[in-house]
Amino acid sequence: MTDATNAHDGDPQVETCPDCAERTVLVYPKFERLWHWSQAASIMALFFTGLAMNGIHDLISFEMAVKIHTLVALALLLLWVFATFWLFTTGTYKVFLPRMFGLLKVARYYAYGVFKGEHHPYQKSLTQRLNPLQALAYSALKTVIFPMVWGTGLVYLTYNFWETLPNAPFWLEVVANLHLAVAYFVVGFVILHIYLLTIGHSFREGVRPMVVGTEKVALTPEQEAYIERHERWRLVD
Repeated sequence: MTDATNAHDGDPQVETCPDCAERTVLVYPKFERLWHWSQAASIMALFFTGLAMNGIHDLISFEMAVKIHTLVALALLLLWVFATFWLFTTGTYKVFLPRMFGLLKVARYYAYGVFKGEHHPYQKSLTQRLNPLQALAYSALKTVIFPMVWGTGLVYLTYNFWETLPNAPFWLEVVANLHLAVAYFVVGFVILHIYLLTIGHSFREGVRPMVVGTEKVALTPEQEAYIERHERWRLVD
C-alpha cells in the first residue's frame, strides 16, 4: 500500500470530511476488477447448473450440469485462494473490516431515508470506500458464507471417501441441503447488491467504477498532495 493510502488508515470518518476534496481516482486495480467479474460470472454459472442438478430446469443434462458445476466451483475456489493472498499482501483486507461507527445511520438511510430523498450519510474515502453496512455484509460473506459454500461443496464432492461412515447417506443429504440453502443466500445477496447499485444513481453509474476502476472519493490534503506528486496517473480529474 502507498503512503497516500496509509495516511488515512484508522480514520473513523463516515459522514463528511470537511478538509477533504472529492477527486476521481483509480481505486480498483485490474486484479480486483478481474476477481469481481470472474466471481460474479462463476456464481451465476454455479446457480444455473445447480438448478439443473436439482431438477428445476432441463436446459442442460444432469451429467453436463455436474461437470460444469464442479469445474467452475474448483476454478472459483482457486480464485478465492489468490484473492485472499492478494487482500492480505496488499492490505486491502482492511476495507472489509466491520466497524460500528455510523452503521445505524447508514442502515436507517437504506431502510427509510432513501425513500424520503435524503442524502447518503456516508462519504467515500480512499481507504474506506465501503460504508459500515457494506463492510459488515462483505465481511460476513467472505468469512462465513463463502467458506460454508466451498466447505459443504468439497464435503459433497468427496463423498466417495467417507461413504462407508455410519449414516453416510443421511449426512450427505444434510450437506447437500445446507449447500443449497447457502447458495440461495449468495444469490439473494447478489440480487440485493444489484438493487443497491441503483440507489442514488443509475445502474450504469453504479457499475461503472468496477468496470473502469475509477471512482469519486474524498482525499485528505495529505493524500491529495502525495498522489499529485508521486501517483499522478491515478487521478482522472
